[in-house]
Amino acid sequence: MKCHEVDYEIFGDDMQIVEVELDPQERVIAEAGAMNYMEDGIGFETKMGDGSKPSGGILDSLMNVGKRVLTGESIFMTHFSNDGSGKKRVAFAAPYPGKIIPLDMATIGEELICQKDAFLCAAFGTSIDITFQRKLGTGFFGGEGFILQRLRGDGKAFIHVGGTVIKRELKGETLRVDTGCLAAFTTGIEYDIERAGNLKSMVFGGEGLFLATLKGHGTVYLQSLPFSRLANRVMQASSVGGAKGEGSVIGGLGDMFGDN
Repeated sequence: MKCHEVDYEIFGDDMQIVEVELDPQERVIAEAGAMNYMEDGIGFETKMGDGSKPSGGILDSLMNVGKRVLTGESIFMTHFSNDGSGKKRVAFAAPYPGKIIPLDMATIGEELICQKDAFLCAAFGTSIDITFQRKLGTGFFGGEGFILQRLRGDGKAFIHVGGTVIKRELKGETLRVDTGCLAAFTTGIEYDIERAGNLKSMVFGGEGLFLATLKGHGTVYLQSLPFSRLANRVMQASSVGGAKGEGSVIGGLGDMFGDN
């Protein structure tokens, strides 16, 4: 299926919004709950799947549901369409601090592999599927487990990564990355893991036990703040010290006198 052609504009810096412009009868698909606002004339419908393929019956529907469950996402996707006349806009918001990356799938080989929660929205006709890591070790220790998302199509797609995004073009060289900082890569990139140095470095180095190894010819997108790292820091701050300000001794004294 040829994807619909959509225009877009991205607003914001750390908490970004992508505003997609739809011509009459054009459609965009998005993760459930990603919509921020939409103009009058935009209709939406919740469906199982991305709609890139004709419905194949109950068995295909159950398989699609199973795949969505494995990625940890909602089993439904929302389809937004311009049912009126003239151009209409619908906007989608990033779920946590980071950057929205606009992708012209036709120029990157019509395929992208990304972390399982990276997809935000895409032009109708884009296929959102899952792919499994072929190597057992990569699946267990590669940061994203066995499951990654695969986007296919020839239109616009938008993914979200945490923190600052770094785009690297590999031309045969090897790049070693913290496993959680790998956001997405194009076809032509071989993904594997390796130990993070010797035993001392693995235990006390603070860089984790394994690093992702990327090599080949293609594009790699890296993120400075994986959501798991952000969540861990929030949990640590909430469980140690409670409402105490960071680095504040007075905060602890305030708790003693009931200021909490």
